[in-house]
Amino acid sequence: MNKKEIISRMAKDAGITAPQAAKAFSTMMEGIKNSLKRGEKVTFSGFGSFEVRERKARKGRNPKTGAEVAIPPRKRVKFNPSKGFKNSL
Repeated sequence: MNKKEIISRMAKDAGITAPQAAKAFSTMMEGIKNSLKRGEKVTFSGFGSFEVRERKARKGRNPKTGAEVAIPPRKRVKFNPSKGFKNSL
């Protein structure tokens, strides 16, 4: 399912127009992004939670040359599905 299909489904299920559903979807995504940028955890009961985790610096290898490369620390978004969501799959 892609963004267009989600918006179409939201519009149909909520009885609203596609532009209204697109605006609601966009607003929700911006809210999630902003919360994660502030370091907050975003939780959807019955679905799961998103949080930002810091990846430590590490050493890797260039697959082409085999030379060792330093990989800097970086942030990543981690999703933890809820127990109910996992059990429904």
